[in-house]
Amino acid sequence: MCGIVGYTGYRDAYNVVVNGLKRLEYRGYDSAGIVLEGENQKFNLKKIKGKVSNLEAISEGLKNTSHIGMGHTRWATHGVPSDRNSHPHLSNNGKIALIHNGIIENYDSIKIMLKGKGYVFHSDTDTEVLANFIQYFMEEIGKSFYEAIRAALNEVYGAYAICVMHEDEPGSFVVARLSSPLAIGLGDKEYFVASDASPFVEFTKEAIYLEDGHMAHISVENGVKIHQIKDNSAVDPQIQELKLSLEQIEKGGYEHFMLKEIFEQPKSIHDTMRGRILLDEGVIKMAGIWDNLERIQKAKRIIIIACGTSWHAGLIGEYLIEEFARIPVEVEYASEFRYRNPIITSDDVVIAISQSGETADTMAAIKLAKEKGAFVYGICNVIDSSISRITDAGSYTHAGPEIGVASTKAFTAQLTVLSLIALKIGKHNGSLNNTEFMQYLYELNAIPSKVQDVLESSHDIVKQIAKDFIDATNFIYLGRGYNFPGALEGALKLKEISYIHAEGYPAAEMKHGPIALIDENMPVAIIAPKQGHYDKVVSNVQEIKARKGKVIAIVNQGDTQVASMADYVIEFPETSECFSPILSAIPLQLLSYYIAVYRGANVDQPRNLAKSVTVE
Repeated sequence: MCGIVGYTGYRDAYNVVVNGLKRLEYRGYDSAGIVLEGENQKFNLKKIKGKVSNLEAISEGLKNTSHIGMGHTRWATHGVPSDRNSHPHLSNNGKIALIHNGIIENYDSIKIMLKGKGYVFHSDTDTEVLANFIQYFMEEIGKSFYEAIRAALNEVYGAYAICVMHEDEPGSFVVARLSSPLAIGLGDKEYFVASDASPFVEFTKEAIYLEDGHMAHISVENGVKIHQIKDNSAVDPQIQELKLSLEQIEKGGYEHFMLKEIFEQPKSIHDTMRGRILLDEGVIKMAGIWDNLERIQKAKRIIIIACGTSWHAGLIGEYLIEEFARIPVEVEYASEFRYRNPIITSDDVVIAISQSGETADTMAAIKLAKEKGAFVYGICNVIDSSISRITDAGSYTHAGPEIGVASTKAFTAQLTVLSLIALKIGKHNGSLNNTEFMQYLYELNAIPSKVQDVLESSHDIVKQIAKDFIDATNFIYLGRGYNFPGALEGALKLKEISYIHAEGYPAAEMKHGPIALIDENMPVAIIAPKQGHYDKVVSNVQEIKARKGKVIAIVNQGDTQVASMADYVIEFPETSECFSPILSAIPLQLLSYYIAVYRGANVDQPRNLAKSVTVE
């Protein structure tokens, strides 16, 4: 989950690397560091605990001193956040500098071996072990720098994306990847390396996404030479044109990326539907589903695997697919899936959901499913991500870059794709007749404008409501049917960015335990659309009010019954119950955002979290 940036060319490497680290800080912000090739090829290295701004404060003297360098922003795995555990790490002889995203799982046995040979370690990280392991292969075995890296990587196991420099190899670096993303930007007599394309998007539109098990030697003089780590066989890389724009990864006048991304949802949902909903023809056009329709329709079971917010989207996907397509669905945490010896057969279809397309737990679950013969369908937001490459088919969400660590627009885009899939399968297998199908299609097509309505009508109201809950210590979120997973997602958003303990429950389950927590100090957010289980929700609200709980009601426009009992009311337009979680998510996102802002939290970079979880 760490961020890697490297540059070699004719520009000031310091500015390219530091600005690139700022764009990758969503991947981790426990510490940051930079190393540049200085005079006489000696390394100039600065690293520090904390954010990239801390690094800037101690490294300004490195501006305009070098044309090659690399930097790192960290999310701690091995070793607490500290100056000494920050990357880059040097080998014992000081000649090798290495930055790393991932986990070297057998680092401890290698460390013991190296200690026995006199190596000294100055950090608690697995990364420093790898740097010294490379030195070992150079000095003890007599390998070249490049071959020493290859030899070391063939001995380690785990996940990694690395960038390595050597003082005796001026003007070049070596990169490699296994299960952690790495992109190479191709400029005119300059080259970039980064965990994603955002650090170099304004310099070039051409990139190579390094494949698993590949390594590259990069220099201005010789360009990019890619080989297999295992046997050193040459690889002919595929150069891709970047679709990312600089405007997409800037705040655009908003105070935070999260707020910008909340307000981008009318567009992101529309972009996810565009070209897929053809109202005039009465069809949903999805090549990934259409090309594999027979295989999906014959599935005896669909298993949805995901983590975090994507798991909540998967729960709603279960409701959608079972209602419209009448195929049994199970939803699994990807992080637990492969550790419980799951029953998977060739008759199963697995849908893997991931915003980044790089989630390590989801990747591992996909590999297990494929080994068992299941058909795997991916839903992700990043073109050419690892998950999009290893799945059998899939759909992109087209939400655009999501920089805020707490997912917002990716969630609603995932729900949009899942709705399209459920409707398309249901129409083709006869579970939905044409009238029902078209009714839902028109409803779904109207969602972007209704999201815009929610943003315009509820923003200021939510902003005011949030002020009354900045000192809350607990929250309960309730919903029924499709909106139970929406309650889980609302609670997760609040936990992630405001650090207030919150739990989501099915509203009917409140009386089976959580009602014991209700008193005059307990805020309860309850999602209560008119479609669905409205009368039951009314009863739940009455139970809360009888115990003096503070009710925040998220209701349809014009609601009077629940609204009359609630302490606070937030309205959203009516739609079919199956699409209501998309609309009700908006005010819950805003509520979490403003409570966090008023509490002084860093909403884009909440503590202990990172955006793309590329380690298990």
